[in-house]
Amino acid sequence: QVQFVESGGGLVQAGGSLRLSCAASGSTFRLDVMVWYRQAPGKRREFVAGISSGGHTNYMDSVKGRFTISRDNAKNTVYLQMNSLKPEDTAVYYCNAALRWENWAPKFDDWGQGTQVTVSS
Repeated sequence: QVQFVESGGGLVQAGGSLRLSCAASGSTFRLDVMVWYRQAPGKRREFVAGISSGGHTNYMDSVKGRFTISRDNAKNTVYLQMNSLKPEDTAVYYCNAALRWENWAPKFDDWGQGTQVTVSS
């Protein structure tokens, strides 16, 4: 059974930075494409950033140049460094594995509790 535990969210002013972490259990972490998603109030969950087992990355257009996804396979952990934050980045952030590269649908039905990011203007 896979379990995700997200942390690192908080309240920051616009232009600030946060670093999110997601600790993942499960033996396939090293092979999985890992993804950060977010869900804003009243909106559907959306893809934010993905990283392959080999370190290739992909981002949604609105965060390119501001967010950086990385992973530490030894720790089964994926990170999201968020810089130059904007109020529209406010959301609950979740991680999961993806079905495959560039198919960002989540692989697992089990989600963590997420971590709240709030950016004030």
